[in-house]
Amino acid sequence: MIYFDNAATTLMKPPSVAEAVVRALESFGGPARGVHEASIASSLAVYEARATIARLLGAQSAGRVAFGCNATDALNAAIEGLLPPGSHAITTAASHNSVLRPLYRKVDRDGASLSIAPIAPDGSLDIKTYEKLFRPETVLVVATHASNVTGNVYDVRRMARIAHDHGALFVLDAAQTAGAIPIHLQEDGFDAVAFTGHKSLFGPQGTGGIALSSALEIPSYRVGGSGTHSYDRVHPSFMPERLEAGTLNAHGLAGLAAGAAYLEEAGIEAVGARVRSLARRFEEAVSRIDGVCVYGGSPDAARCGIVALNVGRADSALVADRLNADFGICTRAGAHCAPLMHEALGTSDRGVVRFSFSHFNTEEEIDEGVGALEEIARELA
Repeated sequence: MIYFDNAATTLMKPPSVAEAVVRALESFGGPARGVHEASIASSLAVYEARATIARLLGAQSAGRVAFGCNATDALNAAIEGLLPPGSHAITTAASHNSVLRPLYRKVDRDGASLSIAPIAPDGSLDIKTYEKLFRPETVLVVATHASNVTGNVYDVRRMARIAHDHGALFVLDAAQTAGAIPIHLQEDGFDAVAFTGHKSLFGPQGTGGIALSSALEIPSYRVGGSGTHSYDRVHPSFMPERLEAGTLNAHGLAGLAAGAAYLEEAGIEAVGARVRSLARRFEEAVSRIDGVCVYGGSPDAARCGIVALNVGRADSALVADRLNADFGICTRAGAHCAPLMHEALGTSDRGVVRFSFSHFNTEEEIDEGVGALEEIARELA
């Protein structure tokens, strides 16, 4: 099997991740729920995950990182807490449904309003058009760092500066970029960064969360057990407990901490450069195949390790199925939960085949992928 579906979940992870999860399963009790060794070991692992993620994302301290299920969970908390009824928000057409659907719900249920900055057919965003969307009542921008369809990377630092110039908060959806592109929450001027553990941070599924700037507070999204202040009628108001309720996935967070520690040692810039090199090698080769259409602009455009394409007029699902059945190559076809991006690309009718790479992939695997597409294109294009 050749695995080119890392934008969904990284399959190939550092061995330390599985080792950490196994140790956790064999030794952890409830985090922050007791004073015995099993509970203390669990609590320490959760803290280590917080501290490591805080360093990787440039948060001021471990206490500014709250854990949840994934980036979708974190984005729901941010949008629910930061967009009051009657106010205005902005996002872009590159957004995933993890951004769009919580925003749509606020519009439909609470009377908020929403503007969406368009994406060009080459996957790019016009910053000047984005800036024209601001209104006096604009309080929030939620924007993706990189498209999960084409891999286009957006100038989110500039977008955040513009948002602040208009008095709005800026929340970054870093589902595709946390662990793949350097992020420094404080220096880059972000108010919050939503991240997921199971992609480029090499953690298990069911891990993720949000990192907040030193000044931002988000109201509790869930309430319930916290392990502290049990006699209070209301959920604790201090971070990170404010945004966490119930027993955390300490087993998964132990794996996330191991994945993040691996990235600290290897260096995000070095890991990202390797991924982008593999993606360029692939894109340059498949772009020369008759009948293959690659989306997202030129190979020199700012991109992360994703290449989206179609073959002739074939449905993307057919191509992905052939890649898997005949060549053992794992990709993802379809809409990728990003409907507006497909409208911009003109691919709503059949989606795209998405190849997404890891630095654990090899040049030989890239070349096998190119060869497989050449064969499929001869038949379908």
